[in-house]
Amino acid sequence: MHRHKFFLTHGPGNLYQFCRWLLLSTISGLVIGFISVLFNFGMKYADTFRAQHKEMILLLPLAGVIIVLLYRLFKYENNTGTDTVIESIQHKSYVPLRMAPLIFVSTILTVLCGGSVGREGAAVQIGGSIGEQIGERFKFNEKDKRILLMSGVSAAFSALFGTPMAAAFLPLEMANVGIMYYPALVPCIWSALIARMLAQFMNAPAEQLIVSQDVELTLTFSLQIVLLACLCAIISMLFCGALHTAKQLYQKYFKNTYLRIIVGGLIIIALTFIFQTTDYLGPGMHIIEEFLAGHVIPAAFLLKILFTAVTIGAGFKGGEIVPSFFTGAAFGALFGSVLGLNIPLCAAIGMAAVFCGVTNCPITALLISFELFGFDHAYCYLIAVAVSYMLSGYYSLYHSQSIILPKTEDSELH
Repeated sequence: MHRHKFFLTHGPGNLYQFCRWLLLSTISGLVIGFISVLFNFGMKYADTFRAQHKEMILLLPLAGVIIVLLYRLFKYENNTGTDTVIESIQHKSYVPLRMAPLIFVSTILTVLCGGSVGREGAAVQIGGSIGEQIGERFKFNEKDKRILLMSGVSAAFSALFGTPMAAAFLPLEMANVGIMYYPALVPCIWSALIARMLAQFMNAPAEQLIVSQDVELTLTFSLQIVLLACLCAIISMLFCGALHTAKQLYQKYFKNTYLRIIVGGLIIIALTFIFQTTDYLGPGMHIIEEFLAGHVIPAAFLLKILFTAVTIGAGFKGGEIVPSFFTGAAFGALFGSVLGLNIPLCAAIGMAAVFCGVTNCPITALLISFELFGFDHAYCYLIAVAVSYMLSGYYSLYHSQSIILPKTEDSELH
């Protein structure tokens, strides 16, 4: 009787909210998806152009100066990037509209000249910025603006990576680890799907890294996956630590932001000449494909961490997730080679495990594994993600990320 009364009282209201959020998340998915597709095309062009014109690396310090100048001209020097979006989800900050064009231009400029960054940081900032502004224009309350911001992040990530399931859950997990904000579930899912369909309609490039080799999940192989995941948890802590330490060192020794980013650009140029390779410039998705095809470069995971820490720490713009993919795939391939296991599968498992470790987003890590690699080895990714999440401690790419619930029952939050 009480349930029947509850439905009569709340059912129509829930249906109204459902239809309302379908409409709003459709708008979000179309607007943010379109901008994100343009950004995706720009990133692909910049990466391809730099690969064809290796001398572009020499312009990296100049690109850095332009980036700092742009942020100064728009009076947004002290922004914290993705952390600002996370703080806005937590109701601690505000994401201005100027974040979107600034990160759009500066990330493409960084990749064009060889900075070791990914594109998902820009996706989060573009989606969050425009999503919040849609809420402002409609004069929504804080809770609704929060949901629009989160759906905007989902739309941008989905349009860029072609992974709507992972995109839908990323903003639900990334702000407050241990709990998910379920009122945003339908808007995030719908905006991610709309953005993905728009990206497909516009023939935008999407990642699909199928690992097709059949491997039987035995007890022995399960234990080997556990070992790989344990090591990937350590790698993820190293990755986060390197990025935060590099930023602190730059700020300590180079107070001037122009000088800081010029020095960072010169270090990347020097490292490129020292190691005589351009493999660690840009996002490096083509190198990840080589790892997934069975290629092994023993020191690649350490070098990618080094190049990424130097780039982002200096003040260049871009994301850390694709470099974490690179790091995980490189280490996984090395692990598979040393133990005589299936190298492509170990590379894929390494990608999932390191991504989970640096973001503390296990559901997103699991879903992005399914969408990138297929479901053939789902249990392998499940084991790796669970172990990496539990053992990676409370390190994170994002300072603003809050760990609401501890990873183990008797652990303490820091």
